[in-house]
Amino acid sequence: MNKQFFIGWLVVFIAWMGGSFLVHGVLIYDEYASLPQLFRPEEASQEYFHFMLLAHIIAAGAFVWIYMRGVKQSEWLPQGLRYGIAIALLTAIPTYMIYYVVQPLPGMLVVKQMLFDGALVVMLGIVVAFMCKPPQQ
Repeated sequence: MNKQFFIGWLVVFIAWMGGSFLVHGVLIYDEYASLPQLFRPEEASQEYFHFMLLAHIIAAGAFVWIYMRGVKQSEWLPQGLRYGIAIALLTAIPTYMIYYVVQPLPGMLVVKQMLFDGALVVMLGIVVAFMCKPPQQ
């Protein structure tokens, strides 16, 4: 672990928190609010916000660490796209599909969660690829 790793971790953490706020706190917020039987009210969820921060800190660190273990001497943009797509297919897409099976969520909400979070993870792949380019790129 080096300076590049820690800077990448910080940047990905900030981008992920901001992107998650945009996706869940703005774009599909109203749909969550219409399901009070499944989700905490905003005021109640603030009590647990530190877990949200911790989850994003852990995820961002793992995201950068995994990327840096497999980064190759090739163009960063296609590499970041491939990485983001792979991670979205490993995490966001199947997670929301599983939630759909075990929670009575509206299908359109699940589609939006998969599309928006999937797109966010792909964008994070591009960010980490840019931040963690190997030397001589």
